[in-house]
Amino acid sequence: MRKALIIGGGIAGPVAAMALQSAGFDVVVYEAHQPIGEDVGSYLSVATNGLDALHALEIDGSIRATGFPTRHNVLLSSTGKRLGEISNGGTLQDGTVAHTIKRAHLYRALHQHAVQRGVPCEFGKRLVIAEPAADGVVATFEDGTRAGGDLLIGCDGIYSVTRGLIDPAAPSPRYVGLVNFGGYTTGLHVPVEPGNWYMVFGRRAFFGYVVDPVGGIVWFANVPRDPVSDAERAATSVGQWKQQLIELFSDDQSPASVIIDAGEFELIADNTHDLPSVPTWSKGPMAIIGDAAHAPSPTSGQGASLACEDAVILAKCLRDLPDTAKAFAVYEQLRRQRVERIVAQAARVGGRKAPGVLGSIVRDAVLPFVFKFMVTDKSQGWIYKHHIDWNAPLELEAVGAA
Repeated sequence: MRKALIIGGGIAGPVAAMALQSAGFDVVVYEAHQPIGEDVGSYLSVATNGLDALHALEIDGSIRATGFPTRHNVLLSSTGKRLGEISNGGTLQDGTVAHTIKRAHLYRALHQHAVQRGVPCEFGKRLVIAEPAADGVVATFEDGTRAGGDLLIGCDGIYSVTRGLIDPAAPSPRYVGLVNFGGYTTGLHVPVEPGNWYMVFGRRAFFGYVVDPVGGIVWFANVPRDPVSDAERAATSVGQWKQQLIELFSDDQSPASVIIDAGEFELIADNTHDLPSVPTWSKGPMAIIGDAAHAPSPTSGQGASLACEDAVILAKCLRDLPDTAKAFAVYEQLRRQRVERIVAQAARVGGRKAPGVLGSIVRDAVLPFVFKFMVTDKSQGWIYKHHIDWNAPLELEAVGAA
């Protein structure tokens, strides 16, 4: 039985481990950090294409149970004008829609599924070097331990060590011009429909919020500005960050300032990056997937979903193509065009969040037509209707692949 070393235990890692196990591999996950003990971090969306990928592993139902359905995005101007409405992440044939899930809950659920299937996960294992060996690859970790396998899959995120080992000239993440905040507010009523995201193009920043099934408000803010430095981060208190956000939204006709004032931060001043195009995804017995290979900005709502797609499709390639180099090449052929198109689209959308005063006027006038005639459920179908048939031979799925 071939052995795969999985580097990274976020989202892509445990999904890749379970998919490769189903494909007949012996797998071990190596995670640099210790297990998450608290509900730290903010929320993310898993769109229907991501849930479809998880369905191939028969875990989509339990993953949905860790979050709540969020069917639509309602777009609003700073004056409260309704600019449009669009699906938040598609609808599957059985009526399933995208789900908003706390990141820590998603991590834990995926790890629990992996453990239940007998997948070992070693924590505190930060990869330092990986070198080809006569019978595969040997990984060395920061604590001095080593592990050998037939191949190594880098699922270690946007700041991937594996990416640099495959190609020392690989590009670094790109700052997209937005600093991200996230939080949760209880005890406050806002007159909106639960389960719909409300996205406000504010005068000075962008704000999104949704009411969850228990009446709490999940929210985030994107602030256009230079990246936050280490010095600024050290010198700014939580209260000061909150006051800055309240003031940024104070002139908008939205509940943003009130929601922020009454809430608690779950993410503070995160410099937002993406990774548009990585020239080399594999070398010898090593390959990268998920954010290590292509990281869209959070604007896309696709980071987690694309990672799940990658994991399952890579496992299919390795299952159906015994030659590892060929499997890696076909995986890249099936994935590159799709994921880079989504990264580019997210970058364009992110640019609309901070267009300046004149740009805001033009944007608010144009967007209603854009969302009525151009950005529609039909036009976005290529993203959300992506389907993986795990049981079909790879050759059948590859025909006409995006």
